[in-house]
Amino acid sequence: MLQIDNLHAFYGKSHVLHGVHFHVGAGEIVALLGRNGSGRSTTAKAIMGLVDAEGDIRFKGERITGLKPFEVAHRGIGYVPESRDIFPKLTVHQNLQLGVKGSGKGARWSFDDMYAMFPRLRERRHTEAGVLSGGEQQMLTLCRTLMGDPDLIIIDEPTEGLAPKIVEQVADYLRALKAKGISVLLIEQKLTIALEISDRALVMGHGSIVFDGTPAELKANPYVRREWLEVG
Repeated sequence: MLQIDNLHAFYGKSHVLHGVHFHVGAGEIVALLGRNGSGRSTTAKAIMGLVDAEGDIRFKGERITGLKPFEVAHRGIGYVPESRDIFPKLTVHQNLQLGVKGSGKGARWSFDDMYAMFPRLRERRHTEAGVLSGGEQQMLTLCRTLMGDPDLIIIDEPTEGLAPKIVEQVADYLRALKAKGISVLLIEQKLTIALEISDRALVMGHGSIVFDGTPAELKANPYVRREWLEVG
């Protein structure tokens, strides 16, 4: 589905990613882990064409390196940024409408699906998004991305700052994606949830992939956890 080879990324003259290699298979949830500053979010932005990047990024066999963000999105990659980026003056339902790709006919997801997944959004569907709580805005961003009917979703820190009940709802959301055959690249700080729902785990350090294996293999590798994940 997604194949990354020898990916380098830059912020001006700052070289952030150093030859990143990994893949995400069809219907697979892959967790991208690492400390802050390791290059995880930059990897997501490089895939989406939001930062200067060099290397080979392929989606469904097509090279997408250098494409503009809207061109990447039109090819079937959804992106949920850490900043959420809702439209604050539009209602919940209007935000969801903006996510619909084309006519929306034949899509795997409907407005009713979104409201069933997160009932709180149904209750607030006529409310301006800017007055929603952080958790509600995260729900809205996740659902707006799904309305574009992507085949792969890149999700950056979806549980950051959320209450435990909302975190579990997000976990259920990710399981629903997998059940529909959608691939997920999950950037997440919370190891427990990431390893619980993921098929594979990648660990980044200093702009490179330093581990690629199953959650069980990561749990059994104290060196990688100590050197590249644990704080303090």
